[in-house]
Amino acid sequence: MSLKTEIEFDVRFSETDAMGVVWHGNYLKFFEDGREAFGKQYGIEYLDIYHKGFFTPIVKSVINHKSPINYGERAKIITTMIPSKAAKIIFQYEIINLSTGKVSATGQAIQIFLSVETRALELLTPDFYEDWKKKMGIKI
Repeated sequence: MSLKTEIEFDVRFSETDAMGVVWHGNYLKFFEDGREAFGKQYGIEYLDIYHKGFFTPIVKSVINHKSPINYGERAKIITTMIPSKAAKIIFQYEIINLSTGKVSATGQAIQIFLSVETRALELLTPDFYEDWKKKMGIKI
């Protein structure tokens, strides 16, 4: 089972380049917005993880640009968590230009668990995260 969330947003002038097209680096920010919405929807926000004693830095991100989004257009980001047996969180993204109906970008981000106290990599999935996955009905 994969968990998914969707949010819509308007493209702001500050997110575009001189041609009025969303600047490529802003897609990572859109992915972040998707991750935050996911955390709120499913009860696993960054501060929840931090209060359990962990950071979850991104160790890999990939963006595949498909078609542009322009200033003033509306878009949607679909964020899907991909279950993993490893001690990591994997998200896939799809950004759709709602003005054209075209997929603007797809991508993925992988996060790992680091101890807040020691900054050491956690090789085993933290108990709180395993408990959360069970609560969400995620089976791998």
